Amino acid sequence: MINVAVFGYGTVGSGVVEVIEKNKNMINKKAGAELNVKYVLDLRDFPGDPIQEKVVHDVNVILDDPEVQIICETMGGVNPAYDFTKQALLKGKSVCTSNKELVANHGPELLRLARENQCNYLFEASVGGGIPIIRPLNYSLTAEKIDGITGILNGTTNYILTKMDKEGADFADVLKEAQEKGYAEKNPEADVEGYDACRKIAILSSLMCLKNVKYEDIYTEGITKITAADFLYAKELDMSIKLLAMSKDMGDEYFAMVAPFMISREHPLYSVNDVFNAVFVHGNMLGDSMYYGRGAGKLPTASAVVSDVVDCARHIGKTVMCFWEDEDVKLASMDNVSHKFFVRVDKSKADEAKVKEVFGNVQVVQVPSLTNEVGFVTEVMTEKAFKEKAEELGAVISRIRIEQ
Repeated sequence: MINVAVFGYGTVGSGVVEVIEKNKNMINKKAGAELNVKYVLDLRDFPGDPIQEKVVHDVNVILDDPEVQIICETMGGVNPAYDFTKQALLKGKSVCTSNKELVANHGPELLRLARENQCNYLFEASVGGGIPIIRPLNYSLTAEKIDGITGILNGTTNYILTKMDKEGADFADVLKEAQEKGYAEKNPEADVEGYDACRKIAILSSLMCLKNVKYEDIYTEGITKITAADFLYAKELDMSIKLLAMSKDMGDEYFAMVAPFMISREHPLYSVNDVFNAVFVHGNMLGDSMYYGRGAGKLPTASAVVSDVVDCARHIGKTVMCFWEDEDVKLASMDNVSHKFFVRVDKSKADEAKVKEVFGNVQVVQVPSLTNEVGFVTEVMTEKAFKEKAEELGAVISRIRIEQ
């Protein structure tokens, strides 16, 4: 028997217990041993819930119990999750987590501690919920040099943008609806400003380049400025708008960013809608592959945590290798990154002739109902060149990058 403890009996933590209980026979067979949830750590009590008899309020009860070999950390946040995780690893207990914030902040250190103490720190559930992506990058694609990752990594923002696209609704109205349905938090800042997706692409980028990509260094832009008018232009271009998190190997350096992009129907991520997530990976031998599914939610995320528990159970006393070194990667300056841009301009300040004078060869896009402005698509240019031309034109209402 292998004893498991769960840190935090919230949405994901309770889901972990449910998955282990519901799929017990299959999970035990795949793990090669019987898994038993011995403890649940939480500040609260759960009277009437069968879990109550396993609830403890002191983490040391778990840390000092030599029978506990695997811990599921589903608390969220950095503190006290970091301290509890570190203590567990130092005692040789493997930790499986869904905590993207902790992984993004302390991944290399916690992986090193796991190696030093012949145990494991696994985090499949930290990116993409139930979508397998960490394990493919670590195992399935080991023969590949991964040179590009692009993903829709936040279900809340994807739900909002999908509703805006299909219904012509405004951002504020859809956000309110998302909150009422439980898809968005009361304080949605981490989602709508792109911070959640930023931490996730930092983790994936680190696994891509085998060194540490700090999320604080990644250019991040959310969806709060996207309007219903932007989607009218997107439809004219036969495109949609998605919040993309991307990382690319540029040869001598890497760049990573999170921002809204217009994408065409031909793009593999075009049809990823509602709360679904997808990760599009490019390898130098395999070419393109895509991983798609529910990126959040109680049971999908819990399923990913339990898949790591099974991996830990198979490797008691051994470390599953994960290459993510402490050395920080210096990311390329955004000034040198190139895209096409879709731009909206105030007609009273700059007409079509002025636009072409400043930006050169552009594709003009006109929406009949928006008579006071003109939209256009630039040729490929650097971020720096675009800023300079936009300042010279002096009439830009908004701009959205276009992913090729």
